[in-house]
Amino acid sequence: MFARSIIILGALVSSSWAQSSYSAPYSVNTTAASASVTSLSDYPTSPASTSGSGTSVITTAGPSGSTSTISSASLNSSSTASASGATYTNPILNAVGADPWVIQHDGWYYLTYTTTSNITLLRSKVLTDWNDAETKLLFSPPMGQNYSTDLWAPELHQIGGTWYVIFTADPASDSPPPETDMYCDYSCPAVNHRMYVLRGSSSDPWDSTYTIASQLNTYDQFAIDGTYFQHSTGLYHIYSCWYRQYDGWPANLCITKLSDPTTVESNFTQRVILSVPDNAWEKTPYGRPFNVRLSSNEGPEQLINPSTGQQFVIYSAARSDNRNYCLGQLELVGTDPMNVDDWKKRNEGCVFYQNPSAEVYGVGHASFVKSPDGTEDWIVYHGMQNPFNGWNARTIRAQKFTWNEDGTPNFPRPGYGPYEVPSGQ
Repeated sequence: MFARSIIILGALVSSSWAQSSYSAPYSVNTTAASASVTSLSDYPTSPASTSGSGTSVITTAGPSGSTSTISSASLNSSSTASASGATYTNPILNAVGADPWVIQHDGWYYLTYTTTSNITLLRSKVLTDWNDAETKLLFSPPMGQNYSTDLWAPELHQIGGTWYVIFTADPASDSPPPETDMYCDYSCPAVNHRMYVLRGSSSDPWDSTYTIASQLNTYDQFAIDGTYFQHSTGLYHIYSCWYRQYDGWPANLCITKLSDPTTVESNFTQRVILSVPDNAWEKTPYGRPFNVRLSSNEGPEQLINPSTGQQFVIYSAARSDNRNYCLGQLELVGTDPMNVDDWKKRNEGCVFYQNPSAEVYGVGHASFVKSPDGTEDWIVYHGMQNPFNGWNARTIRAQKFTWNEDGTPNFPRPGYGPYEVPSGQ
């Protein structure tokens, strides 16, 4: 995703809040005019630039802080040499994995993703092959806590020189008691999911010890896939939310203001819903006319154009175990992230979506990072080759992307490659 506190692809927002709270490793032209998104053609034919099979599983059993090396299986994800230079193929990790978050710090790439049982960090000098990466168990929750099970979508951020991991978790494996479930309009297994933050002990993400710092206030309501949104006006929490405590669906995008990475400043009446899944491509099945069940906006991630300063939230839409899962786009065209009218949603369709001709389905929950030499922008995402196997079919992939003339991201068609490795790798 994004030291890097966030991925801004070579730029970190400069602000009075930022100057007092964290050191910016990059600079960005924050005075650049924000352009409205230019409509592309309708999903699923929006234009985009175009440019295996044993499985190994990460084992992280052992005390927190223990390290190990992933054993590589024989999928075609390693980099290889060719007449035109080094290449790689997707997936970039030979294991089931979803919700990838990648950052770059001091010459290393760091990857974390959903394991459900713990939070594991991987470290590699190479972006496109994680099979021989070092691994470290950052956090294994004790039982009997509200965050003991179903740990999803962890993200590692550096803010104010301190490392934080933001993640979502549940107390009982998404199995609420009948006395809770009976209040939900639909089946609501995730009704008790909330957002939590770990704080690191040092300025080094690998050497730090991580401990629970707080539960972020989401007003005792469903909350998953939270991320930090950094802006000249402050620090914000954007996450997937319901309207009410027992809704079940739809899953929307909410934003609240933070006073620091562990403390929500906004009260419930100040919480703002930025996006609701009311387009056909945000529903499951596509265009579902009956009700809002399985309609979802989730996995929001901040993305900033390093040349123009345009600020985006790239989010996931539709159902995560379905072939139609894709990426949508919000652009901050005003100056106040808490003002819904300062955001422009691209309603015309997904900006990154399935590619059936290449057997790529359910692409989403992306993060963004630079190539080793800083000249290229890369998207790291999960997808499926077999859309009938649901969540267990997801693997982690990476591809280079560019920018459109209007300053919006120009994502490629998802595929397996081979592709040229990142510049400088």
